[in-house]
Amino acid sequence: MASDKQNDAKLSSTDENKGKSSDGGLGLEILQIIKESQQQHGLRHGDYQRYRGYCSRRLRRLRKTLGFRMGNRHKFIGKKITVEMLSDSRYLLLVLMEAERAWSYAMQLKQEANTEPRKRFHLLARLRKAAKHSEKLEKLCESPRVDAKTKLEAQAYTAYLTGMVEFELQEWKLAMEAFNKCKTIYEKLASAFTEELAVLYRQRVDEISPNIRYCAYNIGDQNAINDLMQMRLTGGGGGMMAEKLEALITQARTKQAATMSEVEWRGRTVPVKIDKARIFLLGLADNEAAIAQTANEETKEHLYETLLAECRDTIQAVREELKSEAKQRERGSDGDSNKVSNLQFLHSYLTYIKLCTLVKRNESMAHTLQAKLKEPEADESKRGPRPQDLIRLYDIILQSLAELSTLQGLEDDHTFQKEVSLKTLVYKANRCFFIAQSYVLVKKWSEALVLYERVLKYATEVQSKTKNLNNSLKDLPDVQELIAEVNAEKYSLQAAAILDTDETADVPSQQQVKDNTPLCNRLETFRLEPALVGKQPNLVQFPPDFQPIPCKPLFFDLALNHVAFPPLDDKVEQKGKGGLTGYIKGIFGFGS
Repeated sequence: MASDKQNDAKLSSTDENKGKSSDGGLGLEILQIIKESQQQHGLRHGDYQRYRGYCSRRLRRLRKTLGFRMGNRHKFIGKKITVEMLSDSRYLLLVLMEAERAWSYAMQLKQEANTEPRKRFHLLARLRKAAKHSEKLEKLCESPRVDAKTKLEAQAYTAYLTGMVEFELQEWKLAMEAFNKCKTIYEKLASAFTEELAVLYRQRVDEISPNIRYCAYNIGDQNAINDLMQMRLTGGGGGMMAEKLEALITQARTKQAATMSEVEWRGRTVPVKIDKARIFLLGLADNEAAIAQTANEETKEHLYETLLAECRDTIQAVREELKSEAKQRERGSDGDSNKVSNLQFLHSYLTYIKLCTLVKRNESMAHTLQAKLKEPEADESKRGPRPQDLIRLYDIILQSLAELSTLQGLEDDHTFQKEVSLKTLVYKANRCFFIAQSYVLVKKWSEALVLYERVLKYATEVQSKTKNLNNSLKDLPDVQELIAEVNAEKYSLQAAAILDTDETADVPSQQQVKDNTPLCNRLETFRLEPALVGKQPNLVQFPPDFQPIPCKPLFFDLALNHVAFPPLDDKVEQKGKGGLTGYIKGIFGFGS
């Protein structure tokens, strides 16, 4: 809530600054306000519920500020904003927020309608309400108190929401007219105002364009499908149009699938009876062409993932058919059970497409990482790509190629097996090259040199085998560049190894062994140690070790045990002769 108020304070100050136009009329930057609000309150992450809550809270604060309350806590009294009340641009903002709240609720219901179709009726009702509020805003802006720019923006906003309603109702002609009106207004505004505002208007035009092309296609313009496909390649048509566009492409392929009955691969013609496989195989060439034309790496990765997902779904459908075919074979007990059936061969073909697509995708990622690896690091705090990342990608490629060689029905196809083995050698050479690069980073020169020699061995073997195949492999990566790069890296490695020895190549190895003995204790032995001329030379041991020293002697009287004392018997007897008389005398003092 506190953050809402802070953001509202910023937006309100902006609204107040722009509430009066240069000609003295009321003004409201409609598109700029809604775009800033949407980006700050949930729509950056597609959270329409959060944005709807923000619109409700802002409406309450605006009503409180303007004193435009709908009754009290006990009774609702409806009020309408009239033209006579337009003394402040915030009255226009109030109507705009009502339209945005209804629109955000409709978009929230659209997300939920994928799993609950009944919510589509509620969605249409909220969209109609949003369009009604926008029409109310447009009528208020017709007042002479409002400037011309705000009037145009209100008309464009109304046309946009009206087009959304007609688009959901599949009234393609009406939707196209509304979107075209909206597009025309925003294009005129973009050419008339500053670059900052022009960027916002052009973004809105880009959002509307896929909807216009989609409406044109549904009206009957067959050329619009090409424009939609091009927008898909450039990453356009996001949000609501993304699902519509995918559904449109699938629908177009479904119409063509009825004419497809078989496919030829590796010299064998296989009938295709599964509709899902027909649709996928029809769109395969288009998808591959789209990937080849795309320059953006993110879009290319998205297209690869889409193609792989479709391929996995198609393979799953074929597997289900294979299970039912296996059951029929068990019941019929066919004698020719070792022969690969048409359905099994179709499954192998689809698996081949999936594995080849995986190889191409990982190879594309490897080329991207390799280009980044050669670039100098701009920020040392961020972790850049390392050779280990490329090693992992080539491991996945080699795993895919190993699966290719075991495809059912191609065990006896020697040409295919040779092609797969050649590709395996090429990617092994690339993997070995980056393993050597990782050893170079940790200054293990001998290991890196051995691996470079292994790369040259693989590359030479590929070149010799390729000549025997008469260049039948068109998609085989060229190893000539790799050979040239390895030769250059070998010379660099040898130079780095010589420089890294610090002129200690002629010194016996036992003199280069690191020893923690201080210099003062090994003066008779010569040993090269760069640390002696560094900041912390090991000259003496400090603090020194403890050494034993003589302690202060302790004296014991041992002679006492050998001393003979004089006898005292006579004195003891004399003292005892007094008896009782002596005792009494002692008491009374007579004996003293």
